[in-house]
Amino acid sequence: MVSSYLTQSALNTEPADVELALSQLDAFLQDQNNWQDAVWSYRIPELGEGGACSLFGHLQDEPFELTSLLSQDQQTSQALVKLQSIVAFVQSKTNVDWFGIYQTRDTSQGAQLLKLAYLGAPSRPLFPVNEQFAATSNNVQVAMSGRGRVINDVPAYVSNGGEYYTCDPKVQAEACLPLFDNANNCIGIIDAEAFSKDFFTPSVLALLIAVCIKIPQYLPE
Repeated sequence: MVSSYLTQSALNTEPADVELALSQLDAFLQDQNNWQDAVWSYRIPELGEGGACSLFGHLQDEPFELTSLLSQDQQTSQALVKLQSIVAFVQSKTNVDWFGIYQTRDTSQGAQLLKLAYLGAPSRPLFPVNEQFAATSNNVQVAMSGRGRVINDVPAYVSNGGEYYTCDPKVQAEACLPLFDNANNCIGIIDAEAFSKDFFTPSVLALLIAVCIKIPQYLPE
């Protein structure tokens, strides 16, 4: 399972470190004291001209409702509880500044990455999964390619011409990793952001990979 994920995502880390993180995650999720409430709505930023970029610090009056794309039934609610609890696990182990879980879903506007659970500053709820948006979005690039990206110096990456969608100007490092189904299709991503460079050490990356291996079993139908 671990070796398959590493091969598919083109990431390199010690499999034993991922296995250890998986066991820690399992123990965390088995303790009901760690469970978080499902989040069905959240504040989102205003989008700039053409909807291509968030206006950081400017929030829309109305929150985004997950019920616009998900059924508010018991099964989905339980899935969101698990996903938000995984977010809490990542924060407790890494102190990352922003972390989100996205699922690729079909919408009336085509395939989009839907933010299901997160911590940190408000951010856009949906990313269109298409070549046009991939030109500026690391998240969409990973969703389309299935290959993970770890950027430990965002300013240098951008100055060298890398595609990057900026929501919070304080972000100095980012890791965006794919989620796979049993047939190795990319069905979503996780996005982690830090306000300091070189945040994503091998041990942090191993933990994020463990999370990516676990998340697909909790994604809503």
